[in-house]
Amino acid sequence: MNRETLSNIVKGIVIFAAAVCFGLAIAELPKTSFSPGFLAILAFATIVAPRTSLALPRSRFAISFSDAAVFLTFLLYGGPAAIVVAALESASNCFYLRKKGFYFGKWMIPTNVSINTVSIAVTYLVWLRVAPLIGEANTSTQYIVAAVGTIAGVQFLVSSVLVVILAWARKGSPPFQTWKQDCFASSMTQIVGAGLAGLALKIVNYDVVTIIIASVAIVIAYLSYRQSISEVNDAMLTAEAAERAKAEIERERRREAEKHAEQLTATLQKEELANEALRKSEKDLQHSALHDSLTNLPNRKHFHERLRQMIDAYKADPRKTFHVLFLDLRKFKNINDSLGHALGDKVLMIAAKRFVRMLNATDMVARIGGDEFAVILNDVNGVGKAQKIARRLLDNISHPFSLSGNNVSISVNIGIAPCDTEYNTPEEVLRDADIAMHYAKEWNSGVAVFTKELRERFLERIRYENDLRNAIARNELSMSYQPLIDIQDGTLLGFEALLRWNHSEIGNIPPNKFIPIAEESGLIIPITVWILEQTTTQLASWQKISPEYRDLIVSVNISGKHLSNDDLITDVQNALAISKIDPRSLKLEITESTAMEDAEHTIDMLNRLKLLGIQLSIDDFGTGYSSLSCLHRLPFDTLKIDRSFVYSVGENGENSEILQTIISLAKNLKKKVIAEGIETESQLHLLQNLGCDYGQGYLLARPQTREKAEQSLYERKSWLPEKVVEIEDSVEETVNIDESLPVF
Repeated sequence: MNRETLSNIVKGIVIFAAAVCFGLAIAELPKTSFSPGFLAILAFATIVAPRTSLALPRSRFAISFSDAAVFLTFLLYGGPAAIVVAALESASNCFYLRKKGFYFGKWMIPTNVSINTVSIAVTYLVWLRVAPLIGEANTSTQYIVAAVGTIAGVQFLVSSVLVVILAWARKGSPPFQTWKQDCFASSMTQIVGAGLAGLALKIVNYDVVTIIIASVAIVIAYLSYRQSISEVNDAMLTAEAAERAKAEIERERRREAEKHAEQLTATLQKEELANEALRKSEKDLQHSALHDSLTNLPNRKHFHERLRQMIDAYKADPRKTFHVLFLDLRKFKNINDSLGHALGDKVLMIAAKRFVRMLNATDMVARIGGDEFAVILNDVNGVGKAQKIARRLLDNISHPFSLSGNNVSISVNIGIAPCDTEYNTPEEVLRDADIAMHYAKEWNSGVAVFTKELRERFLERIRYENDLRNAIARNELSMSYQPLIDIQDGTLLGFEALLRWNHSEIGNIPPNKFIPIAEESGLIIPITVWILEQTTTQLASWQKISPEYRDLIVSVNISGKHLSNDDLITDVQNALAISKIDPRSLKLEITESTAMEDAEHTIDMLNRLKLLGIQLSIDDFGTGYSSLSCLHRLPFDTLKIDRSFVYSVGENGENSEILQTIISLAKNLKKKVIAEGIETESQLHLLQNLGCDYGQGYLLARPQTREKAEQSLYERKSWLPEKVVEIEDSVEETVNIDESLPVF
């Protein structure tokens, strides 16, 4: 058992014993005790006494009137009354001292109160045995001295024993040493208290005039002594301050002399080392100007100087070939976020050492910023050899390693820029190597070689990104709407909103070109906000055309970047507030792969969206490899089958097993199913027989502009092909759902 636990146990016992003693004292306290005299003593002990303590000069102790009040209560009103007064005056004194700035530990106040309460209680028990030996109570000096001396002595002895036990339990202090150091010296307070109690008892037996005269005399003596002590303390403080000032002056003189001697010695040493220090400083300055402080690799400036020399040498002699590699650590931000920047710096140092070990002495590797490195391969003949070296760097850096108890695995994207006579500056070479690196990152190929076609694609991408930032303001974005059809009865469920970009100069840009750019740049979030407002407002207008359209829905695709942003909740709420549509009329589609990137966050976000009353759908189901343990926790309403599964079905229903399994799974989960990419009547017929609820595709309806979609609503057109409608009720089902197929 450790000291802290033992100390807490002992304190608990003392506090419990005090609580028992206090409770018994209250129970034993006669009603006759609540006289004006008792209440006056109680008020004095709890209010006046803590504020009239006299601190003894050059001492840790003070003369207090609290013990006198307790002893006087003991003699006048008995032991139970004294126990009550002792507990209350001790608590009052502790709180007064804490208010004045004295620090008390967590259990210090209850413990002090308990020690005082238990010591008076034990004193009372001893007094019950000793009182008959002293004689009947009277006002004689002999009786008062004997009684007060007995009470004070027993109280001091019991409180000393409790203090010694607590000190031993807390720190293991030797009992006698504790008593000698902390208890014996404080006996003065019990002696003074006993004397004052005896004097007070003697005075109260005289007439009122004598009591008043004695009280005035005591107050005058108290005030005079208090003033004398204050003057003595002030004089001592003044003398001590003068002594300290004198000693400080002497110490200052010695320090000045020592400082002068040290300065003289230091000056001589500095003169001897000045030239050497200057040379070292210049060398260090030159090194720091050309090298990275973390990895000690050449920095961007040094790399540019070396690369400029290589460009000039190649222009002079084409046989002096070189290749530049641009290396970027993959997802290095995740390492910083998860392990901290200190360990992130160590990862960079390890990567730098591995790069250096894999290269020749004539090559150069530099850190050009953040998690980006660059390499000059000298005298490498052909791009093929440069690619082999890059692959070797990629494989070597990918070997996992342990760092501060963490298993770390890193990889890189590498772009290669071969030497070319068109290069005139290092910036041009690094630019093209960077373009190749971004291509390797985009296609997850690890290594890519720069070509002029890549530069054109990169510049096109940059232009698209810049123009996309202002596409909304220039009114270049618009919405198309593809009908969602109930394939069992041909009614219109609603529309899927599809974004279109009609560039003012280039014309229509395919979504597969600009959507990934919007995703990567973060522009997808403000664009989706615009889509939500546009589509919900449009839907509100369409729902007013006819009562049969009041339940139309609009389905909006949500990107993974927007799903990870808590602002999505606010964006949806704002769209609903602006359009005033029923929340059930809005459906958000999230792809399965996006939902599985961070399943726990997705589940939380979807549950919060579900509370708004909107509908949710999993898009491209079957392509994200989600596990059923996560799937059943996603609060979606609709499951949309990816078009690849519909497209793969043959004319006679072959290769339909996956469709059967997905639809069966959805039915078991009590979810609706939408099949996308329906292009043939055989596909539609198969889906109808399998029990699929809804569908979309070119066979049913192509994406339409806002105007054409609205026109179709007014025309109340039939959405199922006429041939399918005619034979739907007459043709028997040719495909049965195999309930025994495994669910993935």
